[in-house]
Amino acid sequence: MNKIKVAILCGGRSSEHEISCISAGGILKALDRQRYEPILIGITRLAGRWVLMAEDSTLEIVDGILPTVPEDAPEVNTDIHGFSVDGKTLHIDLIFPMLHGSFGEDGSIQGFCEIANLAYVGSGVLASAVAMDKSFAKSIFSSSGLNLAEGIVFTQDQWSRNRASCELLASVLKYPLFVKPARGGSSRGTSKVHTADVLQAAIEEAFRFDSKVMIEEAVSGREIECAVLEVEGNIIASLPGEIVIDSKHEFYDFEAKYLDGATTALIPANIPAEARAEIQKQASLAFRSLGCSGLARVDFFYGEDGQITINELNTMPGFTPTSMFPKLMESVGISYSQIIDELMKGALSRRN
Repeated sequence: MNKIKVAILCGGRSSEHEISCISAGGILKALDRQRYEPILIGITRLAGRWVLMAEDSTLEIVDGILPTVPEDAPEVNTDIHGFSVDGKTLHIDLIFPMLHGSFGEDGSIQGFCEIANLAYVGSGVLASAVAMDKSFAKSIFSSSGLNLAEGIVFTQDQWSRNRASCELLASVLKYPLFVKPARGGSSRGTSKVHTADVLQAAIEEAFRFDSKVMIEEAVSGREIECAVLEVEGNIIASLPGEIVIDSKHEFYDFEAKYLDGATTALIPANIPAEARAEIQKQASLAFRSLGCSGLARVDFFYGEDGQITINELNTMPGFTPTSMFPKLMESVGISYSQIIDELMKGALSRRN
């Protein structure tokens, strides 16, 4: 039997370049080599060059240093007719775009795959783009009846032209506030603000990562996440898990997520059974409302009063064996390698 050639894309020009590399490393190790032949393609952070990477590339955190795609690796020539290196065609059957954030999780790569008629893992162009822009996703969640935090959104152009108007909009919100890029991930550029005197600095920090910023009232509650996997057209929602953060971190920021082991995951979350079932229901609803495919991780807050508030949906969540998504799917008996296999089968059977 001929093996299916899978191009695993990692890196990219987003702020989540390094996390993408770590996720790709997890897939490489777990891939069924009897069925699939991996081709590791990196996208460099600075120039956005597509390069061919060795399978034994370092794709994990070593001594606190995050992995990156080498800028000097052999270039991959890409167009809608195929991929090649030094004039030799890479015969690719399937793309696994393990890219987080901008230029990868936002519909960009998905659009390229659609035009090239290449099968690919994950959500399509529209679902990817809408999920990436939280301000659009939240409008759809609201229309589907899901509960949201109060907030506002404005662009960098609006901020520079009429700062007073933006500040007036923000003044009606109750502190503490979260200020974050509308189209960011891994909590990069996100700040928790307790007083108005530091709001401007937090907004400027968020604009370093995106030209659109969201300001939301902080929800007092526990961080609950639910994984969703599509299997033969059916949606499977995991048991919800709770993120428990070390008290030295004020919220679930980038450092807490990836760098210092400051979080633990409780699966299932220690909440009433009816609340777990409701979160599973809402995660599936959020997945369908955006028109997602393949996989997603849906993040919620569970309040002391039992209220469930959706935070966001990630169409390509962190994917290492120790990431929350595979841990959550294990709770319903689906292993890491089975997740990968189901995603591949789904991508190959889906008509673009």
